[in-house]
Amino acid sequence: MKTVAIGNYKVGAGHPLLVMAGPCVLEGYERSLMIGRRAKAICEKVGLPYVFKASFDKANRSSLTAFRGPGLEEGLEILKQIKKDLGVPVVSDVHETYQVEKAAEVLDIIQIPAFLCRQTDLLVAAAHTGRVVNVKKGQFLAPWDMKNVINKLVGSGTEKIMLTERGASFGYNTLVTDMRSLPIMRDFGYPVIMDVTHSVQIPGGKGTSSGGQSQYAPHMARAAAAVGVDGLFMEVHDNPAEALSDGPNMIALDKMEQVLLDAKAIDAIGRRE
Repeated sequence: MKTVAIGNYKVGAGHPLLVMAGPCVLEGYERSLMIGRRAKAICEKVGLPYVFKASFDKANRSSLTAFRGPGLEEGLEILKQIKKDLGVPVVSDVHETYQVEKAAEVLDIIQIPAFLCRQTDLLVAAAHTGRVVNVKKGQFLAPWDMKNVINKLVGSGTEKIMLTERGASFGYNTLVTDMRSLPIMRDFGYPVIMDVTHSVQIPGGKGTSSGGQSQYAPHMARAAAAVGVDGLFMEVHDNPAEALSDGPNMIALDKMEQVLLDAKAIDAIGRRE
């Protein structure tokens, strides 16, 4: 398996579980920084590398009136400052090709949203930045279909690739995670991340917003660690009920430490390669 370098971290077989955690969407500088600072402290206590995650724009919200975030310019300024203040890498998602070059000036990892994982122009633009590209597997794709995504990125000049599992559509407003997808995608030779909170999302389940079953997110983390992954992606918040996006599937910060301790212990039992 190829090892991917992110700042001072290395991700892949033989390296500690990478944790990408933060609010779903940037909720202003102060609160986002507070969440990131607490998440970083938890990761340091547990002994796992930490990357701050938050979206500067949620372009796929259920409702036209739903909060989308501060947008590209302001959002990148917030992420740049959080990156400086915390001293950690940052990841956010891009939705259109015009965003990619500007985002690459700040982001250590450019994330391709699940709905857009087959968008060739977006993948090519991300590959050309030289940044690590994390692609979330579409809810509509089989894990073996991600080989085509990898080929697009490699063919565009990068092997700094990570793939993320986030569940597959299983009827209306329901996701299910096939744990076979983790070793299937890892066999492609690139690090695989488990999105433990979006996997318990109920897309559009509340009519004008998505619902979720956050009580099952810790189970997803433990299961993924048992099967074998290279990192965990999770949306965390000090008060999920107040979160401006995806609150119903978030992990509360006061529960994050135990989730990571469990995952780390399970990961140690079955260390890969």
